[in-house]
Amino acid sequence: MANVNLIIDGRKISADENQTVLEAALKNGIYIPHLCYHENLKPNGGCRLCVVKQEGVDGVITSCSVKVKEGMVINTKDELAENIRKLTCDFMFKTHPSECSGCPKYGKCQLASISQYVGDTGRNLRELKIRAAGDETNPLMLHEMYRCILCGRCVRVCNELRGVGALKFAKVDGRMRVVIDGNSLKEADCRFCGACVEVCPTGSIRDKVGVFREDLPKEVAQIPCQAECPAHIDIPAYLRAVKEGDCDKAIAIIREKVPFPHALGLVCNNRCEDGCKRKGLNSPVSIRNLKRYAAEHEENKFWKETYIKTAERTGKKVAVIGAGACGLTAAYYLNKKGHDVVVMESKKIPGGHMTSGMPEYRIPTQAVLDEIKVIEESGVRIICNHPISNAAELKKDYDAVLVAIGTSVGKKLDYLPGSNLPQVYSALEVLQAQRLGMDIELGDTVNIIGGGNVAFDVAGTALRMGKKVNVICLEKDASQASEEERDAALAEGAVLYDSHSNEEIVGDGNVTGLKVHKITNFYFDSETRALVEEAVPDSTYVILCDSIVFAAGQVTGLTETFGIELNKFGYPINPETGKSGYKTSVEGIFSAGDVITGTKFLIDAIAGGREVASLMDQYLGGDGAIEETLTEREAEPYIGKVEGFADIERNEMALREAATRVCDFDLISSGFTCEQALCESGRCLQCDLRNQIAPQKFWNDFVSEGGEQ
Repeated sequence: MANVNLIIDGRKISADENQTVLEAALKNGIYIPHLCYHENLKPNGGCRLCVVKQEGVDGVITSCSVKVKEGMVINTKDELAENIRKLTCDFMFKTHPSECSGCPKYGKCQLASISQYVGDTGRNLRELKIRAAGDETNPLMLHEMYRCILCGRCVRVCNELRGVGALKFAKVDGRMRVVIDGNSLKEADCRFCGACVEVCPTGSIRDKVGVFREDLPKEVAQIPCQAECPAHIDIPAYLRAVKEGDCDKAIAIIREKVPFPHALGLVCNNRCEDGCKRKGLNSPVSIRNLKRYAAEHEENKFWKETYIKTAERTGKKVAVIGAGACGLTAAYYLNKKGHDVVVMESKKIPGGHMTSGMPEYRIPTQAVLDEIKVIEESGVRIICNHPISNAAELKKDYDAVLVAIGTSVGKKLDYLPGSNLPQVYSALEVLQAQRLGMDIELGDTVNIIGGGNVAFDVAGTALRMGKKVNVICLEKDASQASEEERDAALAEGAVLYDSHSNEEIVGDGNVTGLKVHKITNFYFDSETRALVEEAVPDSTYVILCDSIVFAAGQVTGLTETFGIELNKFGYPINPETGKSGYKTSVEGIFSAGDVITGTKFLIDAIAGGREVASLMDQYLGGDGAIEETLTEREAEPYIGKVEGFADIERNEMALREAATRVCDFDLISSGFTCEQALCESGRCLQCDLRNQIAPQKFWNDFVSEGGEQ
């Protein structure tokens, strides 16, 4: 493409021959008022604000639609051009509300900005306000078309850029208006991409308050699934890849942020779905299950060569204590940065809670080991059956040490009478015994104290071991657990005693039961003990059993002999802040994951591993940059019309029959079919496309040579 030379307001500039006069001016910092023009839309010229004088041409030209030519001389401040702009502003304000200070776009309105720059003619034109009531019927967007100035951007972006056509111009009561092409956006098959909101200069079409978080930068908040993901996986991009049938690409995108895509696809607590904008229409996209689908259907693994490639070796040595998700994630990125990393694990296999703290039927051991193998192939060394008793001693042989042991010791409620009986276990003891093939005596009936996800993990495990299972918890309907896990365990035969408090474990040498009473309310004290506030009179009885399992949380198990400063709960602390954090009391020893946050979720551990790896790399002399790109991707802005899009129901994985699945430790579902994955990935609103749209700019964003605006 050739360049041409021209003069605008006395300045000599060079421009691409395919640019319009307006584009050339803006590119060179010369502001020409414009409203109907937008970088992502075809030239229109309807607003007449961008008119300028071209030397040798009678009258004025619309700069948004006239291409530059060699030797062209342009005057943006010509008297006729300025008068036309002033008159245009006058006509726009005839129909527009006058209370700017009460407008939600106050200070961010392009019309107001232009009027400040252009001024008015001084005429007092008769008001001709648009009488259109605000429309709040849509759960995601607010339409206040009485603010509309008919610039047409929303109609054009919906048709030209997106190919949807949910908005159109139509005469209403004899006046031209922008209207929905149907009785509602749903009926118009709107894709709810937000492009119309993004280009509207006056706030006639806006996001409803609460749709996006206001504590985040706009470009981050507008992709709520990615914003809510602790590792900030590019979720819309990998969903598009699944929609296109390219699972290898999808996994490459996921692996740019996390080294355990399959594990996450099985057990992630899917906070991304909590943020999914689609839930405002019917239900969120099944993001976690699509991640699992991609992991189980990739074929070529083209990402692998780049993935295991490491930087030039630095000569620095790093020890990681704990081969769970956090430790292995940190180890992977530190090795990628050129440091020699060894991971030391006390158990006989790596994986942490993934391989010893959750049931096999939720996350198979081999699936985790396959993903760990890739980390080993990149150069990370893992030593199992190798407990570390003192991190400070270990530091003497390494340049840096990471403590990532998690919360590896299960809690028992020692204050409950009978908790010292031999058949009383923590949830972690039961789960580890089953996963690691260790003996444990549970008897025929197991009573589980607790109402969270771990309680139902133990319930499902015990049921598969042939036991009768009772779950006893304070919360009504075991509300601390996910409905998915609770309902699965109850369908398999677990019996729930909700709204129950425990009095004592009954037994004389051996456990024989749990004495409980019913409650209507409770609260926790400062030591996180549950105190019954309202007990049901005369409701005490004993639930018979042969063993008791406390699903009451986990702790680090660390003591002062570990060589770093701990708080009273056994969590490492940084003396500089007095709180748990990535730095510890010993220079060069870091901590991350559950060992500083308490028991959280797999995705949190991975995110913590990423963050501490960056910090440790900087400590070791690196730049801390761990971001990587494993595949190219380009999102097509033209998404087209999909009939009935808003009402497409969420796809759910079919579970194996409860009576069948309780007989083994196989996965309870085989996952999405290809048809389900195609349909479900197509439900995505593709919120990230909105960030492709050029941001609206104001006259003071453009500064010409010499400092003039």
